[in-house]
Amino acid sequence: MTQDDIEIIGKHVKDMYGAFMGKVIGTLTEIDGSIQSVGIDCGSQGLQQIQYEQLVVQGETVIFIPKWRLDSQRLIREKQLTLRRLKALMDIVSENDDMKADAEIIHEKYKSKLTSLNEMEFEIKSKLNGRLIELDTQMKSAKMLSFDAKVQFRSNEISETIFETIKLCTNEVIEHVGHEQSEISNVEGRIADLELEVQEITSITEIKIQDSAVSYLETIESQQAIQTILPEVPPEPIVTPSEHIESQVSPMPEPPTESEVTFAFPEPPQHVTSKTSKDDNDDDWLARMEAQ
Repeated sequence: MTQDDIEIIGKHVKDMYGAFMGKVIGTLTEIDGSIQSVGIDCGSQGLQQIQYEQLVVQGETVIFIPKWRLDSQRLIREKQLTLRRLKALMDIVSENDDMKADAEIIHEKYKSKLTSLNEMEFEIKSKLNGRLIELDTQMKSAKMLSFDAKVQFRSNEISETIFETIKLCTNEVIEHVGHEQSEISNVEGRIADLELEVQEITSITEIKIQDSAVSYLETIESQQAIQTILPEVPPEPIVTPSEHIESQVSPMPEPPTESEVTFAFPEPPQHVTSKTSKDDNDDDWLARMEAQ
């Protein structure tokens, strides 16, 4: 053990909210000399072995950190790191890089890590729920003590000084319990948010990796097909220059012969003479006389 580890012995232990827990009376060490656990005399609760990682030395006081807090912090930290790596994997896949073939293998590795973290998350949630039940019981007990002291004071069974002391102590317990309940609620909220983020990014990553793998395989197959099956070149007809010119020049029409050309001459108008008009007038006069 180092000198700092030895100095922990004999110091008072308090929780994160300042409540007294006991006094360090000794340590258990590994073969290499590192501290495994610390023995704390908790009075009526007896001697308790606390993991050394749950204790933080601050001056003349040792602060006790609950196990659920350490486990939840570790879970959140590892999940956040895994999510960042999954996002980095998505960026690599979206860049159409040569790592696409290996992306699915790496993705399976991170999925396995998330599965183990989900199992750890289930255990931590169970611990948090159990701790909330304990805190709720402590809250009810503290409120009952405070209310009973108020009844005793009103019935003149205890003095006002004793009543104020009881009220002060129970209020401290209620405040500590409220702080821990609030912290547990915040941890549960962060875990729930991370779970939603994991579900979202996992589904998106799987779709992108599958699409990339399919496009990659299709590209490989098309390249192999092009290399193995080459299209035949269609034969081109050989055209001589004379034939090409003849095909482009159209034949000129022949001029018509004289026998085929006919001309239509108009007939001259009939000449009207004075004799003709006179005969017509006589005929008209005879017709009118006979009609009378």
